Amino acid sequence: MRVPKAGAMAVVFGLALTATGCGGDEGPQGTLSIGIKFDQPGVGLRETGGVFSGFDVDVATYIAKELGYKPEQIEFKKVDSSDRELLLQYNEVKFVAASYSISDKRKEKVDFAGPYFTAHQDLLVRADDNTITKAEDLNNRKLCSVSGSTSASNVKEKLAPKASLLELGGYSECVIALQDGQADAMTTDNSILAGYAAQKANAGKFKLVGLSLSNESYGIGVKKGNKELVEKINAALKKMVADGSWDAAVKKNFGPAYRSEPAPQITTGS
Repeated sequence: MRVPKAGAMAVVFGLALTATGCGGDEGPQGTLSIGIKFDQPGVGLRETGGVFSGFDVDVATYIAKELGYKPEQIEFKKVDSSDRELLLQYNEVKFVAASYSISDKRKEKVDFAGPYFTAHQDLLVRADDNTITKAEDLNNRKLCSVSGSTSASNVKEKLAPKASLLELGGYSECVIALQDGQADAMTTDNSILAGYAAQKANAGKFKLVGLSLSNESYGIGVKKGNKELVEKINAALKKMVADGSWDAAVKKNFGPAYRSEPAPQITTGS
């Protein structure tokens, strides 16, 4: 059936309204997939019942809001340290907020927004232990970290060569070993350590020594070449700091064990 010219124009106009006008004031349609860690209390955690919590979750949710997405449009996807680049390259997620340290090697494969947080390698000890105040105090003591951890190697090789390493499958296992006296300290980024110390079940049991054995700048990873998204995320991060939401998220997720410091200056993008 031939559609009259005026009718055809109406059809085209109607389709245009459907594609762009409908919901134009409601933000983007569909879901926004974001990669986070599922097993880091205080940073990125999938709790019982499917609720997500942590500083990275709060940062990602804030960014999503600034991009026009409602909370119900966000789909959090689990990422491991080894597959963050792949998920971005194959468009499985739009961006990654997962204690993702910016490095020159990683920038060869992905682009970064931020940094939005500076983490430092630290030690977590029992709250009543006043004998460990520096890394060197771990000589002839037992240090726990996850298998293959560069954090543990950093301490063992450079600072406490006589330390005994206890390598376990996950940080949660190290926390249990520390609580039970099978380890004297555990080490990784202070953000992760503070997250464990801030859990209700661990209230008053642990403390951070307060060291800065390394500096890790956490960034938001995006697919290589997506400069526009980098700039939008950077704008969202700046707004989050300016309106106080960043400070509130730090206090909520890391608790009293964390020694707060200002948000880092954004160095990525134009």
